[in-house]
Amino acid sequence: MSVSLEFLWMLAGAAIVTLIPRTLPLVLISRMKLPGYVMKFLKHVPLAVMAALVAQSVLTSGESWRSPADPEWLAFFPTLAVALLTRSLLLTVVAGVCFAALLGWLL
Repeated sequence: MSVSLEFLWMLAGAAIVTLIPRTLPLVLISRMKLPGYVMKFLKHVPLAVMAALVAQSVLTSGESWRSPADPEWLAFFPTLAVALLTRSLLLTVVAGVCFAALLGWLL
């Protein structure tokens, strides 16, 4: 399998185009002293994004509502328990993936 030079140029361009909007704000903000209320707000952004993604994944499938008997819906409750008990985003994600895989395999 050979890779053309044109493909490599497109890959490099796509990498640069996606890298700049992600890193530039981070670099600029890291050099600034932000007020306390902004830091408090930013601390909750990852959790809010994760909650929105989980709610969308659990409640809907495409454009329709998900049945409460779906493995993703059933995996939500033990995952929520792990989240409330550990308060760890990483453990919650790992538990959710494991519970969804286990229930998908069993059902």
